[in-house]
Amino acid sequence: MQAEKIFDLSKYAHADLFKSGDYVWQALSNITAYLEAFPLGKSEALVDKGAYLVHPELISLGPGTVIEPGAYIKGPCILGSDCQVRHGAYIRGFVIAGDRCVIGHATEVKNSIFLDGALAAHFAYVGDSILGNETNLGAGTKCANLRFDGKEVTVKGIATQRRKLGLLMGDHAQTGCNAVTNPGTLIEKGTWFPKKR
Repeated sequence: MQAEKIFDLSKYAHADLFKSGDYVWQALSNITAYLEAFPLGKSEALVDKGAYLVHPELISLGPGTVIEPGAYIKGPCILGSDCQVRHGAYIRGFVIAGDRCVIGHATEVKNSIFLDGALAAHFAYVGDSILGNETNLGAGTKCANLRFDGKEVTVKGIATQRRKLGLLMGDHAQTGCNAVTNPGTLIEKGTWFPKKR
């Protein structure tokens, strides 16, 4: 499954993450090198004095982005413009987000990619996952990224060479409240999960 089949990358500032490899999940393996090459440390955001930025020299925050009190952000990471990181959010590092993204209260994110307008606004866990343009995780959504047996995660029967892989969510897709996705779940473009009635 190539990235272009589930994402519109034409306006995404970090589209180079997806250039190598035949499979969309390979972009997650590119995060570290991409961040190492990116000029980190620039903040144009409104950062409340009660927010915690660990290694701010490894964090880049775009204009119009708001970091609320009690948010915890550990670099390296990039957040684009007009994003919100709400009170109690926990960004564990190696996160790349486009513009107009929301990482909300009691939401934990690590080693993940948010395309423009991706929303994880309430009580979510997003690990080793990719959320497409204008996606929404309903409150309480958990993206499981590790099998119980610790074996390699597969996607539609394809070996990923990854022990940890969460949700791959196509553009304009949504989950309902308290949804839990299995490791290596692929949600196609425009899909509502569970299905709309």
